[in-house]
Amino acid sequence: MTTGCDLNKSLSFLREKLTHAKDMGVDIVVTPEQTLLMEENSKALFSKISYPNDDEGLKKIQSLIKELELIVIIGSISIKHSDNLAYNRTYAFDSNGEIIGTYDKIHMFDVELSSEEKYFESNTFKPGNKLSIIDLPWCKFGLSICYDLRFPGLYRKLAQKGASVIIVPSAFTVNTGRAHWETLLKARAIETGCFIIAPAQIGKHQNGRETYGNSMIISPWGKILSCVEDGNYIGVAEINLQEVESYRKMIPSINQNYDYN
Repeated sequence: MTTGCDLNKSLSFLREKLTHAKDMGVDIVVTPEQTLLMEENSKALFSKISYPNDDEGLKKIQSLIKELELIVIIGSISIKHSDNLAYNRTYAFDSNGEIIGTYDKIHMFDVELSSEEKYFESNTFKPGNKLSIIDLPWCKFGLSICYDLRFPGLYRKLAQKGASVIIVPSAFTVNTGRAHWETLLKARAIETGCFIIAPAQIGKHQNGRETYGNSMIISPWGKILSCVEDGNYIGVAEINLQEVESYRKMIPSINQNYDYN
């Protein structure tokens, strides 16, 4: 996705891609971070979002998913916490459009990559404080978002709590994406013995930001099963969950704990 500042355009694009995915026969779809809005500033953002019970975008997503009868994890949307802070929240839906799990991004992207490129998510978003795992028909899915990727302890905990698949919906910058994206995703897969599903924003956005893209699905062995380098395509892979069990038997590090004092 190359999400902009128009909620209805984002919803229309989402409908198009989810319908395409449904026609392809996929079992589950995961979308990137900030699926609906990437606004220029917090004032503009807060004029278009609301609290969970009243949010227009969330309601329309639920209606669309119910119509398509498809299991979907919306990588994240902005949802109000208060009048001046929002959550960057993942929503997981069953095929009836019912919410079956959420996750609020824990690690805020507060960085100065250069004098021109600075990001301070904590000015707009309230960090979450809880891990989240959802039960799907096939296995447990662990939830994370973008900058969380740089904190391996979170992924180890998710795997130890039973996750066989971990999602990493993202909006990585171009500079950090080129240098670190693939390496970090492979590392998290290999460390945890999990499949990693990492849908990413791509291209030049309406708010002026540019994101790296390269959505990936990676096996526990660190093999790239799908990589989408262009924003017009859907990454698809068939996941054999037996690989998780086999990998962890060969390399059982996820269950080997040491006290380093």
